[in-house]
Amino acid sequence: MADPKKKEKDFTTEVDTLLPEAQSIAKSGKLQDAVDKLLVLEKQARNASDLQSTTRLVTAAVELCYEARDYAALNSNINVLSKKHGQFKATVQAMVEKAIGWLEEIRQREGTEKWLELVETLRSVTEGKIFLETPRARVTLLLAHYHEELCKNPTPKSPPPKESLQTASDLLSELQVETYSSMERREKTKFLLEQMRLLIAVARQKDAEVDKDKKESLAGGDAEWVKVKVGGRKVNEEFLKEKENEELKLKYYDLMIQHALHHSAYLDVAKYYEKVWETPSIKEDENGKGQAALEHIVYYVVLAPHDNEQSDMLHHLFADPALSKLELQYNLVKCFTTPELMRWPGIESIYGPFLRKTPVFSEDARWEDLHTRVIEHNVRVVAQYYTRITLPRLTALLDLTSQQTEETLSRLVVSGTIWARIDRPAGVVNFKAKRSAEDVMNDWSSDMQKLLGLVEKAWMGMNAAQAAQSRAKAST
Repeated sequence: MADPKKKEKDFTTEVDTLLPEAQSIAKSGKLQDAVDKLLVLEKQARNASDLQSTTRLVTAAVELCYEARDYAALNSNINVLSKKHGQFKATVQAMVEKAIGWLEEIRQREGTEKWLELVETLRSVTEGKIFLETPRARVTLLLAHYHEELCKNPTPKSPPPKESLQTASDLLSELQVETYSSMERREKTKFLLEQMRLLIAVARQKDAEVDKDKKESLAGGDAEWVKVKVGGRKVNEEFLKEKENEELKLKYYDLMIQHALHHSAYLDVAKYYEKVWETPSIKEDENGKGQAALEHIVYYVVLAPHDNEQSDMLHHLFADPALSKLELQYNLVKCFTTPELMRWPGIESIYGPFLRKTPVFSEDARWEDLHTRVIEHNVRVVAQYYTRITLPRLTALLDLTSQQTEETLSRLVVSGTIWARIDRPAGVVNFKAKRSAEDVMNDWSSDMQKLLGLVEKAWMGMNAAQAAQSRAKAST
């Protein structure tokens, strides 16, 4: 490929004369003769660095093949013209873009076979050429969608649906569109989202084929799930905040929610739903999508394991005026923000009939996760009010067996949520850590400073009162 040099001769007049003549020859059934005439002048124009004339002749040659419906000649000429010595980049680009514009019509008129031949020709011509990276990506996207359709509607000659879907995903994944400088930002984001969508489809298919109890590291669709996470980082979330990109934003967070749910990362799910809820079109729909998004935020932030970030998000959500319009969800969040015990039988009887009908809690695993969060909340409350408590009493408060209570305490201690020690022989749980002599002395010193400060303040108040009394007596 060559960049345009200084034009040595202008072939515009010759091209204007030759194009009608070539068209008439092609219409008479002599397509090859017409193309040959164009290629002779094309070589002269190319050697004379006449970019405009060369481009007109090249596009005219392939257009004659298309109009004659000679697709073998079309594919052959696209290949040959793109490899001509000293061929201009702009000429090849114009020829490729013109051929891409014919793809849809060829598919409808001639069928899939001719369409696939032209697609493969264009992919071959554009391979490895930076100035054609965007047209190649667009053609590859069409081919990926074709293979995805084969997965959904297989034909007798098509490969198994699993292979078709894998092929579609691999075709798109090989495109590093985030590095394409010639592609617009919006189109680039669409490609990244399509890559993520197909990767998730492949991952779900692989996960369904693998027994989860026997899964090893990166078995099943784990590799695809990792690629989805990497792809999500390539999308600029600030760009998605623009009003005209709301559709892309909602699609992106839907994909990220699917990824987070696969890993049971409930706090991440809540964050993604919060981003969805903050979208103006969603937030304005208070009784539809806006309400659904807010409900999902509540459900998943409650399901998330307790830590500083989860607690902060939960309290901010509780203070949001929009939540007060949802009575049941408001009361559920209130239970988790109030330092009081929640008895599971009571929670189950009050919220169970409604929550179990929702898509979130229709799965038994998530309902058990909610039970676990209620227990963990109760343990934190007990640790806040008790320094020592008997194991039978704690078991009764948590509505658990002795073994379940010990397992829950152990999990919370390991995660650093609480400090606790179990004295099994005595049957006592201690929630107060033993303090070193240095800590005791530091606390004593701090308390003495506070006490002396109060004494000094009281002494100054007494002196002021005595002085006021003395002045009053003197005046009388």
